[in-house]
Amino acid sequence: MRQKAIPEVLMPFLDGKLLLIDKPLQWTSFDIVNKIRYLIRVKKVGHAGTLDPLATGLLIVCTGKFTKQINEYQGLPKEYTGTLVLGATTASYDLETAPENFKNITHLTELEIVNATLPFIGEILQMPPQHSAIKKEGMRLYESARKGIEVKVDPRKVNIISFEITKIHLPNIDFKVVCSTGTYIRSLVKDFGEALGVGAYMSALRRTKIGDFKIEDAIHWEDLKKEIDDLLATQVEMDPGTNA
Repeated sequence: MRQKAIPEVLMPFLDGKLLLIDKPLQWTSFDIVNKIRYLIRVKKVGHAGTLDPLATGLLIVCTGKFTKQINEYQGLPKEYTGTLVLGATTASYDLETAPENFKNITHLTELEIVNATLPFIGEILQMPPQHSAIKKEGMRLYESARKGIEVKVDPRKVNIISFEITKIHLPNIDFKVVCSTGTYIRSLVKDFGEALGVGAYMSALRRTKIGDFKIEDAIHWEDLKKEIDDLLATQVEMDPGTNA
């Protein structure tokens, strides 16, 4: 289908742009893509790596001809910071579902907690969460999970480049992880809790880097919208006949 005519000031997006977006809490990655499509009037828009609704942070969005590079960006290593809670688990491994299976954690030492990260560094086999967007037999895993159906999935090989405990304030633990594409941080947290024998779930997650792209260089949705609105307003002022 032929691309509908768009205002001249938005043509660079049709030619191709790479946008670094700071995804807000509760938005899906596809929410961002749809909003940008509507804002810039360009259909060819895609993202290079999903962030769960309960995660925030860096999302690479490509427009126009730059969408051809999405696979390249998807393969880059990722950096995350987050918080996990020891002494309980959830079915989703995060706060999408309620905590359960509470256990005492008062016996744990800081050294035990830090040392528990070591077996996870390097190439490991990881089981994806049942509450995830992976498709199995034509249905997303989270759709099956919400119906109470557990689907058999195969473990995946991922690479945990680094797993650092940055702050311990029990039951909460702040951490930083650098990992390969395809890694589920929720699963890493769940397995970490099991290794300590007390369970754990993720309470917060923020993606801070994708390859050399940093969250500090990302733009908030509201600021991007204002920039585009200002561009359109400028074109209307210069050419009152423009249908912006």
